[in-house]
Amino acid sequence: MPASHPENPFFAASDLPYQLPPFQLIRTEHYRPAFERGMAEQLAEVEAIAADPAPPTFENTIVALERSGQILQRVAAVFFNQASSDTNAEIQTIQSEISPRLAAHSDAIHLDSRLFARITALLDDADGLDPESRRLLERYHLDFVRAGAGLSEEQQARLREINGELSALSTTFQNNLLEDTNASAVVVDDAAQLDGLSADAVAAAAQTAAERGLEGKYVLTLVLPSGQPALASLTDRSLRERLYRASVQRGANGNEHDNHVIAARIAALRAERAALFGHPDHATYVLEDRTAKTPAAVHDMLGKLTPTAVTNAQAEAAKLQEAIGDAFELRAWDWSFYSEQVRRATYDVDAAELRPYFELERVLRDGVFFAAGKLYGLSFTERPDLVAYHPDARVFEVFDEDGSAVGLYIGDFFTRDSKRGGAWMNSLVDQSALMDTKPVVLNNLNLVKPPAGEPALMTFDEVNTLFHEFGHALHGLFSRVTYPTFSGTSVLRDFVEFPSQVNEMWAVWPEVLANYAVHHQTGEPLAQETVQRLLDSQIWGEGFATTEYLAATLLDLAWHELSPGTTVDDVAEFEARALERAGVALETIPPRYRTTYFAHIFAGGYGAGYYSYIWSEVLDADTVEWFKENGGLTRQNGDHFRSTLLSRGGSVDPMEAFRTFRGRDPQIEPLLERRGLTQ
Repeated sequence: MPASHPENPFFAASDLPYQLPPFQLIRTEHYRPAFERGMAEQLAEVEAIAADPAPPTFENTIVALERSGQILQRVAAVFFNQASSDTNAEIQTIQSEISPRLAAHSDAIHLDSRLFARITALLDDADGLDPESRRLLERYHLDFVRAGAGLSEEQQARLREINGELSALSTTFQNNLLEDTNASAVVVDDAAQLDGLSADAVAAAAQTAAERGLEGKYVLTLVLPSGQPALASLTDRSLRERLYRASVQRGANGNEHDNHVIAARIAALRAERAALFGHPDHATYVLEDRTAKTPAAVHDMLGKLTPTAVTNAQAEAAKLQEAIGDAFELRAWDWSFYSEQVRRATYDVDAAELRPYFELERVLRDGVFFAAGKLYGLSFTERPDLVAYHPDARVFEVFDEDGSAVGLYIGDFFTRDSKRGGAWMNSLVDQSALMDTKPVVLNNLNLVKPPAGEPALMTFDEVNTLFHEFGHALHGLFSRVTYPTFSGTSVLRDFVEFPSQVNEMWAVWPEVLANYAVHHQTGEPLAQETVQRLLDSQIWGEGFATTEYLAATLLDLAWHELSPGTTVDDVAEFEARALERAGVALETIPPRYRTTYFAHIFAGGYGAGYYSYIWSEVLDADTVEWFKENGGLTRQNGDHFRSTLLSRGGSVDPMEAFRTFRGRDPQIEPLLERRGLTQ
C-alpha cells in the first residue's frame, strides 16, 4: 500500500484526481472500522462545537458543522453506492447493522439541545451574513426543528426509536426486493418461446442463464417497474403472462423476502412520527418542506390530470381490443405488445427495429456528450487509468470550454444480479468552495449486457433514461456553491427531477439525434421521415403512461395520508381500495410500482414524494418551450440555464431560481399539451 495511504483508505482524503475514492485499495473489511471512526470523530467534533464557551458565531458553529464528519461522508458515499450498485451478502449484513446506527448518530446531533440553542441564537442575530450563508443558517435551524430539536425529552426518546426502526426496515425492504427480483426472473426452456425478441436480446438471455448455471436455457431478468420491456416484443402470450405476473408479484410471494408487513409497518411508523410534530399524517409533514407545501396542492394538480389521463387510457384500450379482435379480451400482459402493433400500424414505427440505431457508445459520446458540448461547452476524456468500483463502471474527466477542469463522471450502464433495479445518479464527492472540492458523480442504468464483442443496443426509452440521468449528473457537475449542504442535487425533492427532465429534450433534438442515431452495422443514419414518425408517435400511449404513473403517485399518497394509529392488515386490499378511490383502478394498467416493490417510497427518499416527477415536469415542459422560443441548442441558452439554475444547487430558493431563469412563474399548459391532456 502506498505510504500516502493509512491502514484504512477512508481515514484520509484520497490523493487521486478530484479525490476519487481509491477503489483499488478499498476492501469490505474497511467499511465497519471507517463507519465506527467516522461517527466517533464527528460526535467529538460536534461536542466541541456544542460545549464551546465562546459565544456562537456563524464560523464556530455553522461552518464548523459543515466541516465535520469528513471520514463518515467519505465512507458513506462509497458504501451506499456499492450497496445499490454491486452488493453482496456481507454488504447487506453491514447495511442492516449500520443503517439504524447512522439514524441514531443523526439523532444524537440533531437532538443536542446545546447545539440547537447556539443555532437559534444565531438566527436571532443573522445580520451581516451573505445570502448563501444566511440561507444555510436558516436551513440548519429548520433541519433541527424537523428532526425533533423542539420536542420534549419523552417525544425525542420515542423519535429515536422510530427512526432506528424505520432505517432498519427500509434496508430490509430494499434487500428483500433485490433478492425477490433475482429469484423471480423467468426461466425459458425453448428459444422458440422467445419469438419476437431480437437476436441480441435472445443471446443476452442465454448468457444470463449460463451465468446462473442454467446451460441451454434462457433467463429474462426483471427491471424495477411493473412493465417489462420484453412484453412489447414477445409473441408467446403465455410467456408474456408469466413475465407480467412475476413482475407484479415481487415482494408479495409469501416467502422470506415478502414486503407486505414491512411496507405497512413503515407507513404506520411514519404516521406516528408525523404526530409527534403535530401533523395529521406523514404527507403533511413531508410536504411542508417541499415547493408544493401541502397535500391539497398536490391533489389539486393531480385532479387536473387524472380524469383525462384515464379517459385517454380507456380510448387506447379500445384501440388495442380492435387490434386483438374477438380472439381474447385485452389483459395487462397484452398491453405493451398490442400497443406496439398499433404504434407500428399508425406511425410505421417499430421500436424493436429502431434498436440497431441506438448503440450505447454512439448514444453516449455522439448524443449525451455531444449535446452537453454544444449547449455548455463541455468535453469528456475517458480515464482508463482511474479505477472505479466495478469493472463495468467507466471514468470520464470533464472539462469546460476554456479547458479548466469540471470534475469526474462515472458511467455504470449494465445490469447485474448485484445491482438494484432502476436508474439513478449518485455523488461520490460533492463540489464545495469551503472544502475546495470538485464533483465526482456517477450514473447507473440497467441495460442488458450483450455477449462479449457484441454491441449494446438500446430501446428509445433507455436512450431517454440515459439523457435523463445525465441531467442529474450535470446538476452535480455544474454546482458552484460554497457549502456542501447545498451542493449539486441537494435541492427540495419535488424540484430535483426538473433539470434531469429538461435534459431529455436533447435526445430528440434534430441536430443531436442525427449525430447519434446511426445503424451500428451499416453506418446508415436513421431516416428523417422515421425520426418524424418517432416524434409523432410519442403522443401514442400517453394515456397509459400517465395513468400508470398517477396510480403509483396516488398510491404513495394513500399510504402516507394514513392517520396515526391506523393499522393496515391486508396490504393488497388497502392498495386496491386506494386505487379505486382515486379513480385509477384499471385492471389492464397496474400502477407503475405496486406496494411491495415500490422502492422509491419504502427504501428511497420519495415517501409522500413520488408526485415530484410530474410536479417537476410542469417546470420542465415550460422550460422546453423557453429553449424552443430562444433558439434551442445554443451556448447562450446553455450558459443562462447553467448560471441561473444548474449551478445554484440548494443555495437559493428553487422557485426563485426558476423565476430568475424563466422570467415568470411556471405554467401548466405545456405539460398538458405534451401529455395529450388538453381535451
